[in-house]
Amino acid sequence: MTINRIWRLEAYPKGNDFASAVRLSEQPMPAIGDGELLVKNVYLSLDAGTRMWMTAREDSYSAPTPLGSAVIGFVLARVVQSRHPGFKPGDLVRAYGQWADYSVLVPAHGDIWVLDESVADMRQHAGVLGPNGWTAYVGLLEYGRMQPGETVLVSAAAGATGLLAAQIAKIAGSRVIGIAGGPEKGRFLTEQIGLDASVDHRAGDVEAALRAVAPGGIDVYFDNVGGPLLDAALPNMALRGRIAVCGLVSTYGREGVPGPARYDLVLMRRLNIAGFFSPDFYGRGEAINRLTRPWLEDGRITMPFDITDGLENVLVAYAKLFTGGNIGKVLVHLGE
Repeated sequence: MTINRIWRLEAYPKGNDFASAVRLSEQPMPAIGDGELLVKNVYLSLDAGTRMWMTAREDSYSAPTPLGSAVIGFVLARVVQSRHPGFKPGDLVRAYGQWADYSVLVPAHGDIWVLDESVADMRQHAGVLGPNGWTAYVGLLEYGRMQPGETVLVSAAAGATGLLAAQIAKIAGSRVIGIAGGPEKGRFLTEQIGLDASVDHRAGDVEAALRAVAPGGIDVYFDNVGGPLLDAALPNMALRGRIAVCGLVSTYGREGVPGPARYDLVLMRRLNIAGFFSPDFYGRGEAINRLTRPWLEDGRITMPFDITDGLENVLVAYAKLFTGGNIGKVLVHLGE
């Protein structure tokens, strides 16, 4: 009998202490029922937003994962068995699966896509052509209402969504500043990606650094981080600037999160702040991909991948999202 290894949430983690909260266990290969699929996970997509599913918080954007359940995340996977007419063995799919060797998927619950295998690098279905890409595109153009010639600031600009947002902003004709941690990431953003400036949030006074590189003010702030970086951005926003809130990685897992220290500037600068959640526009993913895939294929957008091999090493990879240990998209490779 084939064994399925699976990570289970045994307790809600304190801070980023995941090792004491999740456990890798073994169980018999699950049987599937009518309308279900069994898939072999090829890549696990690790995303900071899933940290909120590992809390007991009831007012989050997604219900908490019940204790004792498998940890949930996006997977790129091959269908092994299908009892659903819309899927057949061998199909490459992207879906919400489990941190496991094999996942059981229920198409009736939605958010399962059969993927186009003409894409040269299948990993891009978890990058440019996946939810990170859709989030960057919609966040900038619809929530940020970015216009050519404006100054755009992106936090966590060397991470998966931030990196795509920064590149889309450049393609759209904006002046783009990226916030990242450490000089290596800063050089990557300016020298390899072509951003106009970068700010190292580990190097000192971020508010002053932003003032120096954006003396005319920031028109659009694509915020993946919240917390102190939002406080540093607010005094540097231009009149009638827009802030598109994509993530709050600095606050995930914390209790008693304070609001912005300079909230008064929302009024003084007539700012518009909008939060958005990528599942709200999953149905538009393929339409967005028709616009962004040519940029991927002609080299105007790139996505580096931070790959960790082996299901047993998931927590090593996951920690990078909260310590700034990655450039680009964090994936765990399990093999075909």
